[in-house]
Amino acid sequence: MTSDPTAYVSDPAPCHGALRTARSWLHSDAPSLSLNGDWRFRLSPTAAVAAEFTAEDFDDHGWDSIPVPAHWVLEGDGAHGRPAYTNVQFPFPIDPPHVPDENPTGDYRRHFDLPAGWTDAERVVLRFDGVESLFRVWVNGVEIGTASGSRLAHEFDVTAAVRPGDNVVAVRVHQWSAASYLEDQDQWWLPGIFRDVTLLARPAGGIEDVWLRTGYDGGRGRLDPEVTADPAAFPVTLRIPELGVERVWETAADVAPVDVPEVAPWSAEQPRLYDVTVSSAAESIALRIGFRTVEIRGDRFLVNGRRVVFHGMNRHEAHPERGRVFDEAHARADLARMKRFNVNAIRTSHYPPHPRLLDLADELGFWVVLECDLETHGFEKNGWAGNPTDDPAWRAACLDRIERTVERDKNHPGVVMWSLGNEAGTGANLAAMSAWVHARDPERPVHYEGDYTGDYTDVYSRMYSTVPETEQIGTDGSTAPLLGCTPAQGARQRTKPFLLCEYAHAMGNGPGALDQYEELVHRHPRLHGGFVWEWRDHGILATTPDGTPYYAYGGDFGEVVHDGNFVMDGMVLSDDVPTPGLYEFKAVVQPVRFAFDGDQLDITNLRHSADTSDLCFRWRVEFDGVPVEAGELDTPTLAAGESGRVPLPAITVAADAETWLTVEAVLATDTAWAPAGHQVATAQLDRSVRRPVPPVRPRSGWRPGEGTLTLGIAEFTGGSLTRLAGRPVTGPRLELFRAPTDNDEGTADRLEGSDASAAGVSSAELWRRDGLDRLVARRIGVEHARDALRTVDRVSAADSALSVTVESVWSIEDGELELRVEIEPARGWSTVWPRIGVHFELPDGAAPVDGADWFGTGPLESYPDSLWAARTSRFSATVDDLSVDYARPQETGHRSRFRRLTLTSGGTGALRIDALPDTRGRRPGFTLARHTPQQLARAAHPFELPESTTSHLFVDAAQHGLGSRACGPDVWPEFALRPEARTIRLRITAGA
Repeated sequence: MTSDPTAYVSDPAPCHGALRTARSWLHSDAPSLSLNGDWRFRLSPTAAVAAEFTAEDFDDHGWDSIPVPAHWVLEGDGAHGRPAYTNVQFPFPIDPPHVPDENPTGDYRRHFDLPAGWTDAERVVLRFDGVESLFRVWVNGVEIGTASGSRLAHEFDVTAAVRPGDNVVAVRVHQWSAASYLEDQDQWWLPGIFRDVTLLARPAGGIEDVWLRTGYDGGRGRLDPEVTADPAAFPVTLRIPELGVERVWETAADVAPVDVPEVAPWSAEQPRLYDVTVSSAAESIALRIGFRTVEIRGDRFLVNGRRVVFHGMNRHEAHPERGRVFDEAHARADLARMKRFNVNAIRTSHYPPHPRLLDLADELGFWVVLECDLETHGFEKNGWAGNPTDDPAWRAACLDRIERTVERDKNHPGVVMWSLGNEAGTGANLAAMSAWVHARDPERPVHYEGDYTGDYTDVYSRMYSTVPETEQIGTDGSTAPLLGCTPAQGARQRTKPFLLCEYAHAMGNGPGALDQYEELVHRHPRLHGGFVWEWRDHGILATTPDGTPYYAYGGDFGEVVHDGNFVMDGMVLSDDVPTPGLYEFKAVVQPVRFAFDGDQLDITNLRHSADTSDLCFRWRVEFDGVPVEAGELDTPTLAAGESGRVPLPAITVAADAETWLTVEAVLATDTAWAPAGHQVATAQLDRSVRRPVPPVRPRSGWRPGEGTLTLGIAEFTGGSLTRLAGRPVTGPRLELFRAPTDNDEGTADRLEGSDASAAGVSSAELWRRDGLDRLVARRIGVEHARDALRTVDRVSAADSALSVTVESVWSIEDGELELRVEIEPARGWSTVWPRIGVHFELPDGAAPVDGADWFGTGPLESYPDSLWAARTSRFSATVDDLSVDYARPQETGHRSRFRRLTLTSGGTGALRIDALPDTRGRRPGFTLARHTPQQLARAAHPFELPESTTSHLFVDAAQHGLGSRACGPDVWPEFALRPEARTIRLRITAGA
């Protein structure tokens, strides 16, 4: 330490003082005392405050009280500062290792009584499981030491400082420190003591650490133990009661591998764990082990000899009220939700989670890529100049972080790969970290995406590579250039297993085209799947001045530097609600694949190791979405990777309705994560008898006409619709705009072949440039014929020469009202369109439209590149439930390919709309909402949307795809909506 009492804040060294060597997080019967609870707390604006609070007799009664664990910025309703969100950029100047003098510093104090008998302990240890970002510890006025590494465990030897009876511990926590330069992860900056604080009595003759490495081969298990203990701890006994294993090691030299003749292997699908105790006379350690072997063979990543495909999620620790404070019940529910949605893997982005989470992952079954607490992304802005991962001054800090990561979590069978960190450039320190891991744990591979040339990692990893690029990586013999590689380096990378550590950026409505990546995994064995970015939105629960709750994102707390709503990029919303994107993911990666072949059904078990004995296979038949028959398929048990064929049931096919056969695989019994009957996989077959579409009946005798007109249930004035079935209605009005999704606003990889390919230009910017959000119509003509009305409009933006001609023909066909809309764009449109549709407004009146029943795809929203989760049936929902409450309002609620739609009012049918396919068999979709796209686009949060007295019905001939352009590839050309002529045909009747 120097004479400057704050110099340590800018010291890259990871620790000072009585910090003990990193070890496993173990379940021990040795005495422990939780120091969680209320602590006295004072927040200062700078680090340069006196340390008088460390004195034993210091009077802290004037201080606040704060819970531990907690983040101080989430306590006290803003009295202790506010959260701040950045993605890449640092929230302070890049001047390593220095941080600003304005450095919020929290002082914590609490008293505790040393339990009776603890004075006999060989050592007393004070453990902190997580403190952001740098902390300094005193016990009874004696300085113990400092430590950094916010998501890492630190244990201090406080034996000489504690005493019988009353003791006081004081902790000073600095929000910013040199360590902050290593923790520039895409997340909220949330300072404080946010994980457990525990006092441990380490007994004489205790066991300091245990590592039970396991292996599995053809039914046989192998245990390779490592026991760290003083000679006085021996003899040490290992017991696995279920396997009848007991070994007594008289000395450390006797500790030797144990062969187990018959064991069940551990995998993410069948997470078989065995209870183990490792005991000395003074202490017993309890562990749960799983037998599995991890290896790379050629370009395959294998567990227990079988190739692994990661259907994974990047998972931050995030809760809208607690931040990163761990809650076991919530974590267990979160992991169970992952399992229900066919997620089989977790990348712990971008730091080790609370250690208990990995116990749950072992138990429920997940492949885990465990990541070190390291990211220096903000240095990219300056070309990585001064990057700590290539600066010798930071070598000790980088090594300390990976050592603490590996040592804490080395016993978990679910951890199948170590990751050095994320987006930290490259350099000698990362290479040194990798070398340390390889020496300490030769079995588990080392991952780091930024090692593009593969100099020190075992797998080839990329984020957000496009589908064509990913295919080139997986194709044998390909010489296509790889990012950052010479041809020789690229050839070397293609000899390794490949995984997408991040893909399919799940921000807002999306992502699209998940199925294209999944299809590549099955065609190219080198490709091992990947991890969606990311699992959960990081919204923080806040309230407006009038008390309206909402989920806040960057900038909502007055941050000067922030990255907006980029933190809201999860498959699960902040309030735990799964998004439609998560349902799409579940359908795309389902572990059982169905293929219909005539009257036969092919079933393929895509699992890693589990057979299908835990599943039962059901079928049902629906006529126009109404169930009429159901049963179970007689299917053989299929081993992992095996396929089988079974006959389909003989079913009745309706002559006057669509006939749909649905098959599904469901859980046969309850599991720890879902009840019996939970659907694991499903597919549909259309067995309908094709019926001809009624032809368009030509009309003659057209004549100009104005005034009023009634056609069946429709009333018109001056050629404009005013009422339907006595209900006020206006429209149809051409709508080409949608409230831009986060992907529409993105400027990452562009769509080729349009001026959207201009660098840095989003699709949404082009739509606004072309005025699609402010269309104006000019009526060209109104004509009447017998039982028919035709209008022609020219529609363009207020400030544009680009136009669209819209012809609307209302007529009575077979006694029903029909609307046919012909949409024809003029020449000159050069960019994709968000939609091609028509808009009806339905004012509330005496009986407002409040919901919909429909026969078509559902139950959730769907788009051209996100249709795998959609099934054809009958559904119903309220207007509010038809939309998703994305953190930033945007396009939502589109249901593709509807056949029949009934708008309801008070549960009663108000208007029924039947959609006829166009000449190419394409059916329109619909959206029913309380706000227009323009209103949604103007709002930054849901609470900013105006009160609505109108329901809005959009019938779309087509919608643009979703893509993943917020931080990934644009919409695939097949799903991009080019300006084109489209037809919409509807038949409208009153009531249901």
